[in-house]
Amino acid sequence: MPELGSILEYFRELNFASTLLRLTMAMIFGGLIGLERERKRRAAGFRTYMLVCLGAALAMLLGQYEELMINTQWANMLRDLGVKADVARFGAQVVNGIGFLGAGTIIVTARQEVKGLTTAAGLWASACTGLAIGAGFYEGVILSFIMIVLCIMVFPALEELTVANGRNMNIYVEFERLDDITAIVRHIKEKEIQVMDVDIDREKTRGVQRRPNAILTLRLSGRQPHTAVLAHIAGLENICAIEEI
Repeated sequence: MPELGSILEYFRELNFASTLLRLTMAMIFGGLIGLERERKRRAAGFRTYMLVCLGAALAMLLGQYEELMINTQWANMLRDLGVKADVARFGAQVVNGIGFLGAGTIIVTARQEVKGLTTAAGLWASACTGLAIGAGFYEGVILSFIMIVLCIMVFPALEELTVANGRNMNIYVEFERLDDITAIVRHIKEKEIQVMDVDIDREKTRGVQRRPNAILTLRLSGRQPHTAVLAHIAGLENICAIEEI
C-alpha cells in the first residue's frame, strides 16, 4: 500500500489526476466558504466564492504549466528569442485583481455604517485558498480552510457577545425636530452615560427633507446591556427611530 507521503508527492506533480483534484477541491472549498455569506443573502455568496477560488486555482495551475513548458518544449524557442518569463506573476495578479472585486462589495450606508468588509475579506481568503490549492499545498489548504470557517461561522457569535457587553456603543437616532437633539443628549448624560461624539445629518435625499437624525457615540459608565440602554432612550417622546450600529 503506498505511503501518504508518496501519494501527496504524486498529486503535487502536474498531471491530469492532480489537476482534476485541485480544481475539484477549489470548487468545493470555495463553495463551502461562501455558504455562510449566501445564508445571510450577501451580494457575494456560494457561486461567487466558488468561482473566485476556482479561478485562482486555475491561475496557479497555469503558472505551473507554463513553467513546465518553459523548461521542456518551449526551452529552445525562448532561448532563441531571448525571452524570459516569470510565472509567479499569475498568483500576484490574482491577489491584486481580487481587490477590485472585494472593493465592490463594500458600501457605506446612509447611517454611516460600513458593510461588506467581511464579504471582501472572505473573497480575498477564498482567492488565496485557490492559489494554495493550485500550487498543491494541501496541508496549508486544510488548515487555512478550517480557520476560515471558524472565522466566518463560529467567531461571529463571540464577537456579538463581546460587542453587546462592551462599554462603547454607536447608535442611530431619528427625531421630530433638529432642536430635539439637545434634550436627547441631556437625557442620556443624566443616566451617567458619556456622549463622546454627535454627528448630525442635515442632508436632503432627492430634494426631500428627511427626518433629522444623528449618530451618537456613547461610553457607558459600567457593563450595562446595550438593549436596556436602547430601550431607555427609545422611551423619549421625541424619538422616532433608534438602532445600534
